[in-house]
Amino acid sequence: MQSNLLKRLSFGLAGLLVVALIAATVLEKLHGTPFVVRWIYSSPVFVVLWVGFALCSMLYICRRRLFRNFFVFSLHASFLVILAGAFFTYAWGVQGHVHLRCGTKPVQEFSMFDGGTREFPFKVSLVDFQLVYYPGTSSPMDYVSRLVVEEPDGSRREGEVSMNHVFSCHHYRFYQSKYDEDGNGVTLSVSCDPLGIAVTYAGYALLLCSMLAFFFWRNSAFRRLLHHPLLSKVAIVLGFALFPSCLYADSLPQVLPKQVAGAFGDLHVYYNGRICPLQTLARDFTVKLYGKPSYKGFTSEQVLTGWFFFYDDWKEEPLIRIREKEMRKLLGIKGAYARLVDFVGTDGYKLKRSVRDESGSGMQRAWDAANEAFSLSCMAGTGSLWVIYPYYNQEEGQVAWYSLADRLPYGMPPGERVFVRKWMGYVAEKVMEKRYVEVVELVGKLRAYQQKVAGDVLPSASRFQAEKWYNRFNNDRLFAMFCLAVGLLAFVSCCFRMVAQRYLLCWMPRLLDVLLIFVFIYLTAMIAFRGYASGHLPLSNGFETMQFMAWCACLLAFLLRKRFATVRAFSFLVSGFALLVAMMGGSSPQITPLMPVLSSPLLSVHVMTIMLAYALFAFMMLNGVMAVALHCLGGKSVQIARLQVVSRILLYPAVFLLAAGIFIGAVWANVSWGRYWGWDPKEVWALVTLLVYASALHAASLPCFRRPMFFHAFSIAAFLSVLVTYFGVNFLLGGMHSYA
Repeated sequence: MQSNLLKRLSFGLAGLLVVALIAATVLEKLHGTPFVVRWIYSSPVFVVLWVGFALCSMLYICRRRLFRNFFVFSLHASFLVILAGAFFTYAWGVQGHVHLRCGTKPVQEFSMFDGGTREFPFKVSLVDFQLVYYPGTSSPMDYVSRLVVEEPDGSRREGEVSMNHVFSCHHYRFYQSKYDEDGNGVTLSVSCDPLGIAVTYAGYALLLCSMLAFFFWRNSAFRRLLHHPLLSKVAIVLGFALFPSCLYADSLPQVLPKQVAGAFGDLHVYYNGRICPLQTLARDFTVKLYGKPSYKGFTSEQVLTGWFFFYDDWKEEPLIRIREKEMRKLLGIKGAYARLVDFVGTDGYKLKRSVRDESGSGMQRAWDAANEAFSLSCMAGTGSLWVIYPYYNQEEGQVAWYSLADRLPYGMPPGERVFVRKWMGYVAEKVMEKRYVEVVELVGKLRAYQQKVAGDVLPSASRFQAEKWYNRFNNDRLFAMFCLAVGLLAFVSCCFRMVAQRYLLCWMPRLLDVLLIFVFIYLTAMIAFRGYASGHLPLSNGFETMQFMAWCACLLAFLLRKRFATVRAFSFLVSGFALLVAMMGGSSPQITPLMPVLSSPLLSVHVMTIMLAYALFAFMMLNGVMAVALHCLGGKSVQIARLQVVSRILLYPAVFLLAAGIFIGAVWANVSWGRYWGWDPKEVWALVTLLVYASALHAASLPCFRRPMFFHAFSIAAFLSVLVTYFGVNFLLGGMHSYA
């Protein structure tokens, strides 16, 4: 009786915590962060709820004598240790900020986040602050503050604070937060929490060791499931999809020949905060306007050069994609594509700010997208988008980039000034005369000029070529449609195999493996090219993480296909949906310099582990869908039970990977911002997802999870938490993790 009461209390309090966390993220969207921090996250009731959950869980663990299973006990104990560390941080941790200026007196007190001030056991002053840029660009790479600490005995010591680099003194830790506009002052975050960090990190270490040992322990539930008698190979088949090509019968605008336009793509351009091939700018420009990297058979280089050299033709071309019906009415167009001239009427520019404000907030995103497309088109036609002229400023000691429409520096030599102003016009003359050989020669001379002036800051030839290959072969739209078509047909075939107990086509599984290898090679090449071109692992935004999730799905299919043949179909479906989301979530997924805070090896480990967990959760969800389909088709209960065993096997590594990813992210946050948990909406929903899926691991205490159909329904419903964690937070709730 006592054991049942403790069980109800433990899982009931866990459920209340999940409800409270979900409600907090909704209230944060409505009333702001300070409101939920004050009334929920920092409230005594919320703390008591966590403490009650920890105590009831500990008593329930002891009541069930889980200490007899050492690895299971240590796994649960690690979470209690982490919660204890969080309580110590809440009770005795100190957090605040201090503002320092160069050349001012040393400071001995700082402001607390919860109000008031507190003194340091020393004095601290700012000696120097430097904003470090990526070579040849104006994109920040790091923020570096040099400090001097004066001890009470008169001794002095120097320290340095930068992103992902902490300076510590007497357990007070300083983190880079922001800097003054004049560059002579900084605001540093201050944290003093030696006990909370030590206990929490001890819990992380115990958790990691326990999870690793659990998979190798002979009597673990995971190892027993691997030898379950219901497991057997299930074959699947593959179908194919035909992608019709579109033929354009419309009159075509003037363009440069493909090879001539391609020569322009070999130029360097300063774009999106970095130096890259002009081909990248052309591709992003075309995608931003049209939604695809090519237009009526024209390459993106032909489109971009066409806008400059044949502006009168292209301004009449219905190229600019308008998705919203209200925006189409505002522009006075019938189809989905607008011409540049459609943006201007008798009263002038149609998309005035007053028009946007009168249309309501729901039109803001559509207005911004259409206005951006109009601006880009005009910039391409006037040449201001072509930032292709480097100039070495001797006074500043660095290279700056200009377009022919920019205001050139006063100290630029007359010869270079004339070259910048006249080069594009001279090339335009040769284009009008159709003297394309001379055009290519002039482009080559400009490239040589770029090499001469900015050779030290230009990307290497191999990195430059890698980005061009990425631009040329990257086609996530095609591969998304292909993977979805293959996955759906394979999924249907899988259901047929389980119901009819025979294959449709016996040779299809081998063909499926071949195509899976093809997709895996494609994704590997795209990730490698993008990573090499950007100079960092491509895991810093939503597009890159979705592409990596597709790669993870293919990798898991290779590892699991011999034992769980259904995973092939799931791999194609997950890869297809991930690529589709990547394509839709960022219609112009530019390669960008890495933000300073993301310049940490922990970023890659954090994202990789969580994406692998999400891929496994997706497999479980699709397993549940297949079980429901079999149930409706009259499949045998043994087949549905077999699918449950497969999902339970996937559940263990999925939950453990998610837990590891969350806590690796906490360590990264502690290194970067001075706190390992900040109740950001994405952090909260990741915790919700962990608690939801962790409940399914406790089938011994919750008998409902032993029933196959309940487990499959849970797998489908629980995946909603994953969708909210990744997509809902990004698009609805916001927060510091919205970049991914």
